[in-house]
Amino acid sequence: MDSSLLEVWQAAASTPFRPAVAKDSQFFIAFLLLLIGVAITGFFALNRSFINITALGVPASAAIAAVPQPLFRAVASSTRPLYQLLRTISFSNKVHVQLQEDGIRNIDHGLGTAFLDKKLFTSYSLNLAEDEPLPNFQITLPALLETLQIFGAVDVATRTQKAEQDPYRSNLRNYRPDAFSNHILGIGGTCSLVYVEEGGQFNIIIEESGVKTTASLTTYLPEIPEEIPFDRENLSFKIIMQARYLLDALAELAPTGPSRLTISASKSQPYLSLSGAGDLGSSSVDFAKGRELLETFSIQDRWTQTYKFDLIKSSSEAMRIASKISFRGDAQGVLSLQFMVEVEGGGVSFLDFRFVPFITHEDDEDEDGQDEDEDE
Repeated sequence: MDSSLLEVWQAAASTPFRPAVAKDSQFFIAFLLLLIGVAITGFFALNRSFINITALGVPASAAIAAVPQPLFRAVASSTRPLYQLLRTISFSNKVHVQLQEDGIRNIDHGLGTAFLDKKLFTSYSLNLAEDEPLPNFQITLPALLETLQIFGAVDVATRTQKAEQDPYRSNLRNYRPDAFSNHILGIGGTCSLVYVEEGGQFNIIIEESGVKTTASLTTYLPEIPEEIPFDRENLSFKIIMQARYLLDALAELAPTGPSRLTISASKSQPYLSLSGAGDLGSSSVDFAKGRELLETFSIQDRWTQTYKFDLIKSSSEAMRIASKISFRGDAQGVLSLQFMVEVEGGGVSFLDFRFVPFITHEDDEDEDGQDEDEDE
């Protein structure tokens, strides 16, 4: 063997090779370097440097934060409950709207009130300062109803057609989903109600099946109607019954074309009587005091008042969709009809109608007194 090669081997034996990274740590260091490489590659994949990210990201974040929150925003997964409740108070062209913390209060000429509880919405927010008054405005009700029909238009149109064929048709399932409803078929969508600022437009944003529709309705200065006073502490009678019974009673009276409707409540038979007279004759409907008809019956004294038939008839849409009605009259003769409506999801909503009676003359009161004496 060459002596020079032997000398090299002997010299190498005295100075063994020592790697910069210990053998036990080499796998960990390699894995760490790989992660750093992947992170750096992803970070600069869009060709953004630290300067560009700072220059673009900070203003974008500031712009997003600077967008003001709307005064009111509510999102519903179905407009059917909103439509059916608002349709019951369509007495006139405009409706007064008040946005509250617990829901939306809608009043039509002081006769009917429809309250849209916040539980009807999947999200509900009202951004008000501590001392700021509740937002009030007027809106065109027919335009609002037509916009709500865009959401599941086929379902609503079919049910509306059925209802218009018979104005006295009582069917609690008329507004409930069937096998071909969008909800059952899994066709999702949302309806957003947005009121950006006081005096601004009321926006309705409908997104369904990939189609987005936005309707901006003009709002008008609020003209808060005076509520018809009703003395709850001085009730003359209170009756709770199924709403369809009252609807059927009006259907029995309607063929005679009555202009006035007389309602009587008494401790003796007939306990509740509805009568009307018109050009074609007169008719009356009496209710027996049975649990199957009158679930609750409470009366102080005999009570008889007369109202305009068409006004009572205007609440027939509420009678059609409601399950129960609270039938009340106070000492001044004001009639209150409060309807309980079952909505989707197992919840309930309430509709309130109030009616003022015709003025009773003294001669009529004397005749009524004589009739009562003869009955005794």
